[in-house]
Amino acid sequence: MRTATTPREFRALADDAPSATHRLAGVATMLGSGLSNQTGAAVGALAFPVLGPLGVVAVRQYVAAAVLLAVGRPRLREFAWSQWWPVLLLALVFGTMNLSLYSAVDRIGLGLAVTLEFLGPLAIALAAVRRRLDACCAVLAAAGVIVLMRPQPSADHLGMGLGLLAAGCWASYILLNRTIGHRVPGAQGAAAAAGVSAVLFLPAGLLVVLHRPPSAGAVACAVTAGVLSSAVPYLADLLTLRRVPAQTFGLFMSVNPVLAALVGWIVLDEGLGAWEWAAIGAVVTANATSMLGRRG
Repeated sequence: MRTATTPREFRALADDAPSATHRLAGVATMLGSGLSNQTGAAVGALAFPVLGPLGVVAVRQYVAAAVLLAVGRPRLREFAWSQWWPVLLLALVFGTMNLSLYSAVDRIGLGLAVTLEFLGPLAIALAAVRRRLDACCAVLAAAGVIVLMRPQPSADHLGMGLGLLAAGCWASYILLNRTIGHRVPGAQGAAAAAGVSAVLFLPAGLLVVLHRPPSAGAVACAVTAGVLSSAVPYLADLLTLRRVPAQTFGLFMSVNPVLAALVGWIVLDEGLGAWEWAAIGAVVTANATSMLGRRG
């Protein structure tokens, strides 16, 4: 899961009218960001046999904190309680979101886990408007989830439940970022939350190291996951929002489940059947249709 640009930054960056060249560069950057995010998750999964999802997420939280603290430079001593409580909640949600997602990836694969997680921002988008089109999109997305979770001998319902937990966390993450965006200047809130989350994961990282000393290769995979899934998407999003409208950015985000399925197939040798691809297509189509409808 990527780190989020605050709403205040989002609006400011999206206000610039992009030229055709800038839009093309923005699309290329969005594609690179999406591939980086999903490739990072896949590379992190390669370390599961040694570190487990908990160890990989712990390292990812450390990398995200290092990047965001360097960029955001939060003035923690100046934070009031009205600023601290959403930051603390965001730190808790941030860690839970990544841990539940990576645990889901370990059980049901990258493509299905990211598809279920994507229901979080989709639900936020659909709840914000009251149109018949959005109701149809919600039904289509629900149909995709029903297909994914249909009873079958090989179904891993715990893994699917973890994917849905990640979706709920992502929705909470978006709402908390909105609150923080109004109360904390710049990227200080997101940086502070990442720092707190990293501190919370210090005991987990120590426990993993003591239980099973990791190999250099496993640590390298986990660090790579942190860089590709946190640092690169964060910086890429800042550049992208200067080149494309906010709605285009949101529309392109809908292809992430497809990218995740493709990366999972190439990097992790995860195969999906026709029904799974149909379900992924339903969720992606629901989001894309809702975003396109909002343009009109």
